[in-house]
Amino acid sequence: MSTFEPPAETLADVVLVDYGLGNLRSATRGLERAGASVEITDDPEAFAAADGVVLPGVGAFREGMENAGPLREALTDHAATGRPLFGICLGMQMLLTSSEEADHEGEGEVTGLDLVPGTNVRFDVDRKVPHMGWNELSVERDHPLVEGVAGEYAYFVHSYYAEPDDPDAVVATADYGIDFPAVVANEAGNVFGTQFHPEKSGETGLRILRNFVEYCAER
Repeated sequence: MSTFEPPAETLADVVLVDYGLGNLRSATRGLERAGASVEITDDPEAFAAADGVVLPGVGAFREGMENAGPLREALTDHAATGRPLFGICLGMQMLLTSSEEADHEGEGEVTGLDLVPGTNVRFDVDRKVPHMGWNELSVERDHPLVEGVAGEYAYFVHSYYAEPDDPDAVVATADYGIDFPAVVANEAGNVFGTQFHPEKSGETGLRILRNFVEYCAER
């Protein structure tokens, strides 16, 4: 039986970006349970009215950036205001500058949003790729997103992981032959992402989504 108690009222208005590559239904359910009013949209004008923006994502880096290309300016403008921008899985990788994935697929360099400078690299370990399943979170530094989740487990599905230029951008890690970033954030703290899927991570994921919604409300 769930121990997570949803709030009695809406805490924040959140935009879930619809660019064709996200788990919109499950992410919406999780955010609503965490206390958000959710608008699913690809309208940049909606970003300006939102307390926070969520960039979900499942798939390849190139396709993600091509689909989200028309929204690049709106996303970076939102981040520049200091309001929260939360990338999930591919959405987190898109916050970085580049990815080896396009090169690996012979598609050439693709530029990410460059809100958390760095690149995404392919796992080069004697492990099955993609990394799929539950893994323990090790919190490396304080950030509102990870409050109360140290040592808890989250659900991952990915073949690439972030390598931020600034080591301080790493908020939490997980171990898959190497310690890789599970949560990253920019220097200001308002742009952040999870490599795992909080909407698929049970009570741990709900706690993270609730942390996000409360952070949006406070900002």
